[in-house]
Amino acid sequence: MIRILIADDHAVVRQGIRQVLALGADFEVVAEAKDGWEVIEMLRDGPVDLLLTDMSMPGPSGVELLKRLKEERPGLPVLVLSMHGEAQVAARAIKAGANGYVTKDCEPAALLNAVRRVARGGHFVSPELAQRMVFETGLGSEAPPHESLSDREYEIFLHLIKGQRLNEIAEELHLSPKTVSTHKMRIMQKLDLKSAAELVRYGIERGLIS
Repeated sequence: MIRILIADDHAVVRQGIRQVLALGADFEVVAEAKDGWEVIEMLRDGPVDLLLTDMSMPGPSGVELLKRLKEERPGLPVLVLSMHGEAQVAARAIKAGANGYVTKDCEPAALLNAVRRVARGGHFVSPELAQRMVFETGLGSEAPPHESLSDREYEIFLHLIKGQRLNEIAEELHLSPKTVSTHKMRIMQKLDLKSAAELVRYGIERGLIS
């Protein structure tokens, strides 16, 4: 039996994941966490064979949480289930310690397959996403400017190029608007862009906006 901890800040998403995992007789959801702090606490309190986690939650999350877990629970298999299908996001998650990465629009069978493979010590990334990771994350002679962004800057950058306002981004990432504004300023400086319109155009030209 594979004992699973589900981490997502949306209760309806956790319930949906439970329903999918119920299709597999070898899965048992032993706990749920709604933020990064609960993940850390629950992993200390009880036996868990695999963490199935979102990238964006209150408290430590995403790359920050993955790096922390790699230090505290280096042998724990971690599968990321995220709304972000960008190759760069997946690549950063894998680099930070995730054993697998699937998107929330995947088929239930793909999620079950990913959970089993990661729980057994393997790795899983959907074939299409894996192909984009190979060809979009630095194999060229010169890396694109956005690869110089920090993990948090890149996370905010993905929201900015979709035209989201600072307050919307702050609410979604559980940050203060001032923090998001500061990151935006650094992003604009690193990419040598002068306006929000230029930022959106940058994302379109590089195929980062679907």
